[in-house]
Amino acid sequence: MSAVLTPHVLVIDDDESVRQLVGDYLVQHDLRVSAVGRGAELMSTLAAEVIDLVLLDLRLRGEDGMQLLRQLRVQSQIPVIILTGRTEEADRVMGLELGADDYLTKPFSPRELLARIRTVLRRAHAGQEVHGAPVCRAYRFPGWELNLRTRRLTDAHGTQVALSNGEFNLLAALLSSGNRVVSRDQLIEMSRRYDNEVYDRAVDVQILRLRRKLERNPAEPQIILTERGAGYRIAVPVEAVY
Repeated sequence: MSAVLTPHVLVIDDDESVRQLVGDYLVQHDLRVSAVGRGAELMSTLAAEVIDLVLLDLRLRGEDGMQLLRQLRVQSQIPVIILTGRTEEADRVMGLELGADDYLTKPFSPRELLARIRTVLRRAHAGQEVHGAPVCRAYRFPGWELNLRTRRLTDAHGTQVALSNGEFNLLAALLSSGNRVVSRDQLIEMSRRYDNEVYDRAVDVQILRLRRKLERNPAEPQIILTERGAGYRIAVPVEAVY
């Protein structure tokens, strides 16, 4: 498993060569990338995945990039960097006024794009730390992402790992506790925010099942540890995604 909590970038551009170039470069620099060519794919990906930043081309075939940006801002505050061949100042100003976080004109240097992405992500993260974020969308921990909206667990390659309702509830409760020890009773109580399918006698069994899915060696767990006589705790860094 990777020890990195990898931000997920969504690229929307109708030029396949641009999607390939940007995707390959960003993946080489420890970012997870999804790439689409149409607005409908953008919205479906946002509905299914936890995205940290969107790279949006304004000139899509048959679509208005500015309108897509408006839709994005109605639905979320996900950071957006505009990528476009438009050089007019009015377009840059309009994009920023509609809520874009940065603007890069084609042709651009992948190295400069990476620097801008990192800057925008740092700024977004700092804003959450200062002001707080009301709804957690997902938890990330080394090699894994648990999407709370879709109730999906995916590994570092984006492959989904099936969870029962009880397994999802327990894992979400553990991750919400960060690295604190939580007792069985606390786990059951915390799990009720998701639903009521966790019972005292089932906690230990479902922890074992989670370890089989998450751990390299379930017999020597590194992620979910047992604190004898106290309960369980997550022993790796946990990132809440808002």
